Amino acid sequence: METVAAAFFFAAVVLSAVGGSPVTLTLERAFPSNDGVELSELRARDSLRHRRMLQSTNYVVDFPVKGTFDPSQVGLYYTKVKLGTPPREFYVQIDTGSDVLWVSCGSCNGCPQTSGLQIQLNYFDPRSSSTSSLISCSDRRCRSGVQTSDASCSSQNNQCTYTFQYGDGSGTSGYYVSDLMHFAGIFEGTLTTNSSASVVFGCSILQTGDLTKSERAVDGIFGFGQQGMSVISQLSLQGIAPRVFSHCLKGDNSGGGVLVLGEIVEPNIVYSPLVQSQYVHLLEPHYNLNLQSISVNGQIVPIAPAVFATSNNRGTIVDSGTTLAYLAEEAYNPFVNAITALVPQSVRSVLSRGNQCYLITTSSNVDIFPQVSLNFAGGASLVLRPQDYLMQQNYIGEGSVWCIGFQRIPGQSITILGDLVLKDKIFVYDLAGQRIGWANYDCSLPVNVSASAGRGRSEFVDAGELSGSSSLRAGLHMLINTLFLALFMHITLIL
Repeated sequence: METVAAAFFFAAVVLSAVGGSPVTLTLERAFPSNDGVELSELRARDSLRHRRMLQSTNYVVDFPVKGTFDPSQVGLYYTKVKLGTPPREFYVQIDTGSDVLWVSCGSCNGCPQTSGLQIQLNYFDPRSSSTSSLISCSDRRCRSGVQTSDASCSSQNNQCTYTFQYGDGSGTSGYYVSDLMHFAGIFEGTLTTNSSASVVFGCSILQTGDLTKSERAVDGIFGFGQQGMSVISQLSLQGIAPRVFSHCLKGDNSGGGVLVLGEIVEPNIVYSPLVQSQYVHLLEPHYNLNLQSISVNGQIVPIAPAVFATSNNRGTIVDSGTTLAYLAEEAYNPFVNAITALVPQSVRSVLSRGNQCYLITTSSNVDIFPQVSLNFAGGASLVLRPQDYLMQQNYIGEGSVWCIGFQRIPGQSITILGDLVLKDKIFVYDLAGQRIGWANYDCSLPVNVSASAGRGRSEFVDAGELSGSSSLRAGLHMLINTLFLALFMHITLIL
């Protein structure tokens, strides 16, 4: 009681000093001074406040990663999301080249029924979720999506809809719903396994092209773009997750990796600024970087700077939804020629289905090939080992065939950095700072993650060991107890 009285006196003095004259305050308790208030009611009120307090501070949100870059196995990386009430699990491809999260819904035309990835496909049914609601054209989130071409409206039923066409020719269309997403979150170094937030996502009722095939079928696509309809933007706007996300994709046969809404902290990370969207209207919503040159064994490849210049139909895109990597057509031959000129004489150069390949003996390995560096604005270089630009195709006698994984798109001047290049590296997408960072890394190792996006106090967690951490759960229990004790003594000052 002495502490409370001191707080009353201090508040009155401060208000009096600010106003320049005495102020009369009427002080009341937050709860009446009688025995009529049950502890359960106090806990309920405190719980609501705790939820608001936690949601006003950024979490680190963790998503499990499966899949590999290897086209002979999976050829994509995917994660699992939980949607609705009760929550249902959906496997979705990780795609930094699009904005929207969407999953297959009931009565879908063209949606695959089975998957060669040995996963159980699911369909989302808004009618089966008690927390689901449809998004109308008048909803501000729909209007925001219309401005960025992520949404459209039907005047007939006032329903917010979408139609997407992907680079491989596949497509999907459907309507938007709002529902809960459930996730594992980290707050103040503490694991919380039952966090949730309301997000808008797509309900797919039509799929075409490769999306209809069962070989690599998943339940949908998780777009990590930076427009308003992306989940990263929605959670950031709600104050739940930071405006930065990171991934570390394993390149070995087991695949997997780390995907977090937060900043992976590693001292060797170098950053390059994102190209501002007003210069690349046709390349939105991709992450565009300013590639300036390519080096092979430290020697700049003779490619005209204009080939990589950023404009409406030129530029360099970082896209986890692309399996291989693609070079602007004018850069492809000089790049291949520079590599071929530096391979040892024991290596035989061959063409296979139009691709530049090399036959090496079993006594050799790909380390005999030169190192490649992609040099970006800001002095940041993406260093590629031979495994980052070569792919093993087959064995011939006592040798093996390795082909350049970089492809060219005839008539196109766009460079796309897909999983072939992104694997075995930390990638940080700092949307607040409008930059992308990277560092070579063994993605089977744990990583440190911060929710502060490179500024302010950082809390680090071992994102490689998020599940089953009793010490983190104990930390959460201590945090809640501390908050309860402080909030139980809360008072309200009424003028």
